[in-house]
Amino acid sequence: MADQPKVTEKEARAVAEEARESGWQKPSFAKELFLGRFRLDLVHPHPRPTPEAATKAENFLSRLREYCATLDGSVIEREDRIPDDYVKGLAELGCFGIKIPQEYGGLGLSQVAYNQALMLAGSVHPTIGVLLSAHQSIGVPEPLKLAGSDEQKQRFLPRCARGAVTAFLLTEPDVGSDPARLATSATPTEDGEGYELDGVKLWTTNGVVAELLVVMARVPKSEGRRGGVTAFIVETDAPGVTVERRNEFMGLRGIENGVTRFDKVRVSKEDVVGREGDGLKIALATLNTGRLSVPAMCAGASKWCLKIAREWSAERVQWGKPVGKHGAVAGKISYIAATSYALESVLDLSAHMSDEGRNDIRIEAALAKLWASEVSCQVADELLQIRGGRGYETAESLAARGERAVPAEQMVRDLRINRIFEGSTEIMHLLVAREAVDAHLSAAGALADPDSDLRAKAQAAAKASGFYARWLPRLVAGSGQVPTSYREFGQLGTHLRFVERTARKLARSTFYGMARWQAALEQRQGFLSRIVDIGAELFAMSACCVRAEMQRADDAAEGASAHELADAFCRQARLRIERLFDALWSNTDDVDKRISSRTLDGHYTWLEQGVFDPSEGTGPWIADWRSSAPGQETVARRYLPSTR
Repeated sequence: MADQPKVTEKEARAVAEEARESGWQKPSFAKELFLGRFRLDLVHPHPRPTPEAATKAENFLSRLREYCATLDGSVIEREDRIPDDYVKGLAELGCFGIKIPQEYGGLGLSQVAYNQALMLAGSVHPTIGVLLSAHQSIGVPEPLKLAGSDEQKQRFLPRCARGAVTAFLLTEPDVGSDPARLATSATPTEDGEGYELDGVKLWTTNGVVAELLVVMARVPKSEGRRGGVTAFIVETDAPGVTVERRNEFMGLRGIENGVTRFDKVRVSKEDVVGREGDGLKIALATLNTGRLSVPAMCAGASKWCLKIAREWSAERVQWGKPVGKHGAVAGKISYIAATSYALESVLDLSAHMSDEGRNDIRIEAALAKLWASEVSCQVADELLQIRGGRGYETAESLAARGERAVPAEQMVRDLRINRIFEGSTEIMHLLVAREAVDAHLSAAGALADPDSDLRAKAQAAAKASGFYARWLPRLVAGSGQVPTSYREFGQLGTHLRFVERTARKLARSTFYGMARWQAALEQRQGFLSRIVDIGAELFAMSACCVRAEMQRADDAAEGASAHELADAFCRQARLRIERLFDALWSNTDDVDKRISSRTLDGHYTWLEQGVFDPSEGTGPWIADWRSSAPGQETVARRYLPSTR
């Protein structure tokens, strides 16, 4: 096994930047939004599937709906595994090949249909959704669709479509979001026909039961060999592949996630996906597509929360009326309903844009994943609060004493991982921020590079001056200041005008940050995170408005309801946006950084006294106060025998 590469922060950033897709061949609604340009034409009219695609999808979803009605999610929760007959039934329906083209044995359905299938299957138990999405969104099918050869597609995709479970292996025990430190090695064999893989991969979702793996490993650079992180397809029954353990988690009981070790595993050169050294590019492109499955699961969960909140709040009576009629609970129900509508709107718009292919949606997909994973957790928490003690009690316990088995606490546990899956919230903030400020970095060039000399900075300043001289005047006024603009949207027109004005304000704020901190802007992660969060809310508002208008055009009654929900969401979002703008310049970021640094340096270890840390493996200790003189107390630790 290769030693852990020792890299500096600068080198790590360079590796990540090299793997990033830097070109923009197609327009991007979200990118334009961060630049202060509200390109409503890129999302309105709302994209639609063709009648043929819609019919094909509904036929499949109808069969899936019938099958899901025969499954029992409590079995998965209780037994901590998905029964084999459940998996077999899903395979027979074609659920493992929803997005795989028909020519390779798949169903060839759209991203929209795939998301709807994940919502449906995930509503039985979230782990079923994870099984299917980890297989298709980031497992073998997606990398092959992106960069695989025709021969590889012919060999592997039919197997995947029939139900051969696959997994994506990137994370290692010491490597999460820093690919420059990837330690798993792929050493070329002497005969030049393959590689030997050595290393350990952690949190291998589906890896415990997978037949095929996509493994990221580092090929050493040598004369005539490009080297670098490379993607390999590995058969799990190959000699040297060992699943060392099946991990257990806070939620998602039944997930087949573990630790996989590779010990001199022989892989043919025919099983390299793409070119040698392109592994990180393939991984990032795969994750970008895979991120669209996360908001699907979040939207489905939020829909369920809305249903339970409505039913419980209407039937539970306190102080002479249903709890939903009390203002404190009514506010929660309104938030759940409006946010559920927004979640599905963001999901639908992103998926339709993915299917259309006319826009670059890398920012939209990242925003959808980031925003959906955060707000769905809040929705579930509000449901738990509405249910009170019954929300905190397990479904099994509720059923045991004769009440409806509503797994509200399980929903809170299961949703929490989505803020970590496919890139944590913190990493997503940085990823989107990098794309959002890309135009500024391109314009400023060496001005934003801390290693540039004075001459380079002067030349960059001249270049930046030309860019900002053209760009800044466009941020002064726009259609958002014209009362009659967007009036075809009815009451929602006022929200679209807000989005247009706020997009310009957001772009100006980014410029102020760039002017204030220049190269140090990338270190102002609190500022950048708020910039991204504002953009996410604006994207969600836009998605709600264009979807509600499409619904009104299709059905006046449903459209009126949709307009009500979109209006409520936009009003709530505007309040959040105002708070985020205030926090751009009035915050505790510097204080937080100082306190964090002093905490890490051990200045506050005295604050940790008085508790026991079971993870250290010693017994609890009792603090005995003893006084040797008035005012001179000392604390003595008396350790009790460990009971573990």
